[in-house]
Amino acid sequence: MEALREFRPVKRRAGVWRFFVFSGLGAFVFFVPVTLAGTSTIVLDHLVSAIRVQAAPVVPWIILALIALGTVRPFLRATWRQNPVRLVFALLNVCGLAVAVLMLFPALAPGWLMADDLAPFLWDKLVIPVGLMIPVGAVFLALLVGYGLMEFVGVLVQGFMRPIFRTPGRAAVDAVASFVGSYSLGLLITNRVYREGKYTAREAAIIATGFSTVSVTFMIVVAKTLGLMDHWLLYFTTTLVVTFVVTALVVRIPPLSRIPQAVFPGAAVRLEEPVARSRLQAAWREARLALDRTPGLWRNVYDNLRDGVVMAGSILPSILSVGLLGLIVAKFTPVFDWLGWIIAPVAWGTGMDDPPLVGKAVALGLVEMFLPATQVADVESLPTRFVVGVVSIAGIIFFSAMVPSILATDIPIRMRELVIIWFERVVLTMVLAAPVAHLLL
Repeated sequence: MEALREFRPVKRRAGVWRFFVFSGLGAFVFFVPVTLAGTSTIVLDHLVSAIRVQAAPVVPWIILALIALGTVRPFLRATWRQNPVRLVFALLNVCGLAVAVLMLFPALAPGWLMADDLAPFLWDKLVIPVGLMIPVGAVFLALLVGYGLMEFVGVLVQGFMRPIFRTPGRAAVDAVASFVGSYSLGLLITNRVYREGKYTAREAAIIATGFSTVSVTFMIVVAKTLGLMDHWLLYFTTTLVVTFVVTALVVRIPPLSRIPQAVFPGAAVRLEEPVARSRLQAAWREARLALDRTPGLWRNVYDNLRDGVVMAGSILPSILSVGLLGLIVAKFTPVFDWLGWIIAPVAWGTGMDDPPLVGKAVALGLVEMFLPATQVADVESLPTRFVVGVVSIAGIIFFSAMVPSILATDIPIRMRELVIIWFERVVLTMVLAAPVAHLLL
């Protein structure tokens, strides 16, 4: 039956050129580094940077409008009534909106809030870049995922992705988009594909927590802070490999292994089926079928842009509330000193210098992924700095932006589960990265 389905005639032939032109343009924007003005990064990052510079006077107001949209929407749609978690986040969004207003009118803000490592850090380093990246990226996302590329690549790598990561082959596009772009883009893709019935809840959760890393460009910032640029290739390669090996391990244990294999409620089931014959022929066929289902270009772009605006509006107020709360707890309470003592034995067992400091540094990664680098930047031991640098990326989950971003999607994963997954990833990453550091540095 699978073979018959695989090679049944296509009822309507859409323009095949769209697969090559639109998918190629989308891949170019998301995946190809281009050097402009001495900066090498993907085209999408250049576009966002250009908008941020050229439209600097209006960008903060655009971000405020997105935050206001995300704050008001749960009350207009009455989604805050669905469960206690949504109510809490609806109220936190109000706090996030208040912080955003204070960022535009800093004279009204209390002095402690305007410390460089609190609200201004979130606003400049996370809120504005993410607020621009998601809507702009959504426009080109229509080209990347709407014209058969995901289906084509998915069939080709199905034999690799399914047994190792327990995800469909099309998740490979998510993984690459996240690693060279950013977690916000990866989550935008994942949520869109999940809502279309192409991922199950477990698959979407695996992809969101296993592949949605920060961008390569931010990895460079971490490497520079830790003095690792002389070992950049080793650092990058180790981080890439360890991230994916840890994901392959974590998907086999709770809580990820217990998330239901159910599609998005009300979505038409479009899950990948095993390929019975020629993989290349099957890949091309799936791409053609996707072309037949895709609406016109402008409709597709509009739908993705709308989803991107809604998602940005959902994420940004949470970053300014949940993220700010995490930074306050880290700065003014000993909570992360205590959490660090739980991780310290792992640091000692993997041969790190000053295990209590490493434990606290790694624990702070749960608040914001850049904080571990700032804690150990002056540590003399190169292997210690290297391992902490790998952990800050491979841990993936952090409260200043990643957690609010996941919770703003439709992926059914709870905050408690995210914290457990983070701890699993941290421990496994330290165990895997430490031998590399001790042997090769």
